[in-house]
Formats: sequence, structure tokens, C-alpha cells
Amino acid sequence: MRITDTSDLWWKTAVVYCLDVETYLDWDGDGCGDLAGLAQRLDHLADLGVTCLWLMPFYPTAERDDGYDITDFYGVDPRLGTHGDLVEVIRTANDRGMRVIADLVVNHTSAQHPWFRSAEASTDSPYRDYYVWRSDPPPDTTKEVVFPDQESGVWQFSEKTGEWYLHRFYKEQPDLNVTNPKVRDEIAKVMGFWLQLGLSGFRVDAVPFLLETEGTDDTAFHDPHEYLRALRSLVGRRSGNGVLLGEVNLPHEQQAQFFGGTDGDELTMLFDFIGMQALYLSLARADARPLARALTERPSVSPDSQWATFVRNHDELTLDKLDDDERAEVFAAFGPEERMQVYGRGLRRRLPPMLSGDPRRIRLVYSLLFSLPGTPVLFYGEEIGMGEELSAEGRNAVRTPMQWTAGRNGGFSDAPARKLTAPVVTGGFAPEHVNVADQRRDPDSLLSFMKLLIRRYRECPELGWGEFELLEQPHPAVLAHLVRWDDGTLVAVHNLGAEPCTVPLTLDGCDASHRLEDLLRECSTPLSDKGQAELPLEGYGYRWLRVVAENSRRLL
Repeated sequence: MRITDTSDLWWKTAVVYCLDVETYLDWDGDGCGDLAGLAQRLDHLADLGVTCLWLMPFYPTAERDDGYDITDFYGVDPRLGTHGDLVEVIRTANDRGMRVIADLVVNHTSAQHPWFRSAEASTDSPYRDYYVWRSDPPPDTTKEVVFPDQESGVWQFSEKTGEWYLHRFYKEQPDLNVTNPKVRDEIAKVMGFWLQLGLSGFRVDAVPFLLETEGTDDTAFHDPHEYLRALRSLVGRRSGNGVLLGEVNLPHEQQAQFFGGTDGDELTMLFDFIGMQALYLSLARADARPLARALTERPSVSPDSQWATFVRNHDELTLDKLDDDERAEVFAAFGPEERMQVYGRGLRRRLPPMLSGDPRRIRLVYSLLFSLPGTPVLFYGEEIGMGEELSAEGRNAVRTPMQWTAGRNGGFSDAPARKLTAPVVTGGFAPEHVNVADQRRDPDSLLSFMKLLIRRYRECPELGWGEFELLEQPHPAVLAHLVRWDDGTLVAVHNLGAEPCTVPLTLDGCDASHRLEDLLRECSTPLSDKGQAELPLEGYGYRWLRVVAENSRRLL
């Protein structure tokens, strides 16, 4: 395979950056971030090395679920700007080498959406069957709710027609009936509309719920995955090389189904929730084995498919796939106070405060993220080490304004603090301590380190394309792995423990004619005739090493 082939499946070596427009930069001074502000910061993202910008919902909303309760799938929230502003952002991002994707939230609407308002008003409404209704009292569904602190069941009684409607999330977010072909057609139109405006695909919200058929006559919708294949095909036809990045927090074997198995004809990428949760268990234990096990147990997928790796996202840091004892370990290590936890299953914290601001451990984690096989996804502010604001409600603790400067409101807005769309972080991770402006001028800052990691990741296509292999070595705290593709082989070694160690490695197919060139610092390590080397690692140390043969033409 040639290096030029990587441009066809661009998502396999992309760097994805997620942001919420309303908390990124306020350009008109009303306290809410906007598209004009985002446009002013695209050069920051380009300088960081981002290649794919993921926009959280920018649609009109009833503001019950931070933009995920949409009142118009074709609109732009007027607080954020206009369609014209969005197109300007997309065009400018493209000019800077970035594609743009956006949240596709079509498993439910807002209760204020015109479809639902009509459906709730009369059983004869043409939109009645756009939603899922039942006339008999529902059973106890307390164990099925997504937000157990807010809802007691997934069926809500509507007094207007005397029936119950289904809602997996808040009661203000009635579920769409995807078994209705008219709903499926509407979803396709929505996707086509935004692709036509220049998006390169979508991050698909809550995919398993989108395909849920509970409470419906599913005989006309016998294969939900066939519909997912149709959506993937639509994106391919309309955009040429667009992506569907899916939120599917399920066990590995079920995730494989959402890829389309080895055919790879459904979701393009899936978030590796299993690997993320195993990472935190490994960090809590200073033991790399849970993460190693999660990586080796990933199912085989099509070469056209990809895992999206991440440290955290915009929701709670879910730990639902750990057992009770494992979850308790992570809580004890990184969220010992009840106010740091949410829903009994996750954390509402960012990484740096969880690691007590220890720069060694923070850099270790991001070095590990970018060295894992897959496509890394960053949540805004991770590049500078932003913290959370626990005074904010629920998951909003990590959805605080971006910290650009040490000045007023972190440079996010000139508006009075009371008018801000979200509170600015206070304490040790406040803008006076953590901001972009200061770190841009500091070659030893986390921002500078992240730029280096991203540059090296982009120079190592084997991380997105190659075969993953765990390397044997005697230290439980160490993850040593190799990724090989075409003529490139990269070895990554990470010490999750506080104690220094020396890691012995043996690389098959190598001898004294090969050497290991460190990609994160100026260092070269020779290999013996048997392909052996010993690598010293500090506590929380990490190394990226390219295997270089005598006749290699790769740039280092």
C-alpha cells in the first residue's frame, strides 16, 4: 500500500477536535459563544494540528439538554449566528486543512419541535406516527432511564390525548419512530441538507437508541442495520468521502455489528468506550494490564473502519462497562467526593484535576492516547489542560468557556459574568493559571507538547493503519506495544507507575542493522544482533521509537 492511499480514508489518521460553539469564543459580547468567534480561532486549531472539527449541536433548541433537544433540524440557533456564518466557518476551516462534521441528533426531537406539537395535539395528526405512543399504562421502567437523577421512567403521559409517549432521555425529548418510513426519509433529507452546505459527515448521537424499535410495530423494519447501511451509503454518495462517527457504548461484540462487521458498510468510526474505561482503571491501579486486555480484545473490523480513541468527551466520563468493584477503584482514585460523580456510573471531571495537575502524568496519558491504534479525539481545552467547574450542574461541569487569556472571563467574552452562557472555571485551573495565550509563548507548555504529539502522530500513518501487537516485558505498570504498516514500525512504551524501570524488548525481524530513533526527544538506541534493547523509563515516563533500518528513507 502507498502513503498516497491514506488520503482516500482520511479519517484513519485524522485528529478530531470537539467543541461547543456557545462556549468557545463570544465575538459580539452577549455572553454566548458564536460562529463568528469560532472563525477567529480556526488558526489556533490549524496550528495545533487539528484535521477534523466536530461541532456539537448548533441548531435551534429549547435548551433543556444543552442543545441536544432540537426544535429545527434545518436551522442555526440565532444566538450563534446564521447559515451564512456557518458556511464561512466551513469554508475557512477547509482552507486551513480541516474538515467539519456536526452532531446528528435524530433519535429524538425537542417536545417543542413542530412535529411533536402537532403529534401531541391530536391522534389524527399527520405527525402522530413520527413518535412512539401507547394507550395502556406502561410497566416500571426505572432501570431503563438514561438520566436516573432526573427521570423515573421512559414513558411520559400526555394529557392532551391521554396516551404515553416514549423518551429515552428527558421527558422533553420524545423519541422518533424510526420504523416509520416518513421519519427515515426526513432523517435522510436532514443529512443531505447539511452535506450540501459543506459538512464532511456527522457524529451520530446515541446510535443504539436511534435503531430501537420498542413500542412499535417493527415488522416493517426487520433489519435496523440495513437502515444504518443506507445512511452510510447516502453520505458516501452525497459527499464522496464523508464519515459517520458513532456513539455506541456497547460491549465489543455488539460494537462490531455497528461497524457492519468485516464488510465495514455501516458506521465509519466508533468511539472506543471499552478502551477509555480500561485506561482509567489502569491509571488508578498503575497497572497497564486492563488497558492491554481491552486493546487486544477489540474485534476484527474492515480496513475501512476505525476506532476513535479518547480521554474524555462532552458527557460524563462513563464507567458503566466496569464492574462495581472496578468502578469503585476509579471513583476512589479520581472522584472520591460525591459531587464529582454523576448518575452512579461516571465522573464529571477533566483529566488534569483528576491527576492533581501532575504534568508528568498528564503528558503520559496524552502520549499514550496518540500512540494507540486508532483516530484520537480531543475535547476542547484538553490541549491546554483545562479543569472542570464543579459548581455547574451535572455534565456542564466540563462544558465551561474556553480559556484564551488570563484576563476577564478567560478572554471568552467581554460580557458581565452573570450573562455568560456557562460559568468560568475557578481555583487552581482558572484562566489566570491555564490559558492559550501564555502557553503559546512557552515551549515547555502542555500546548507545545500536544502540538509535538499531533505532528508526530500525523507523520506516523502506521498508528492509524497498522497492525497492533503487544510486546512482552516484565513490568505490570508498563504498556509496550508495536504498530507496523508498510515500511513503518513504531514502538511505544509507557510507564503508568511512579517508579522508574528499565524495559527489555525483543523485536522480531530486527538485528544490529536496525536502531530505534526516539520521536519525542533527541535519542537513538541500538539493537543487538537478536533485535534486543533495554529502554530506561522514568516514573510516568513514555517513549515513541521508530524502527529504522540501514537503508530506510523515512524522515525522522
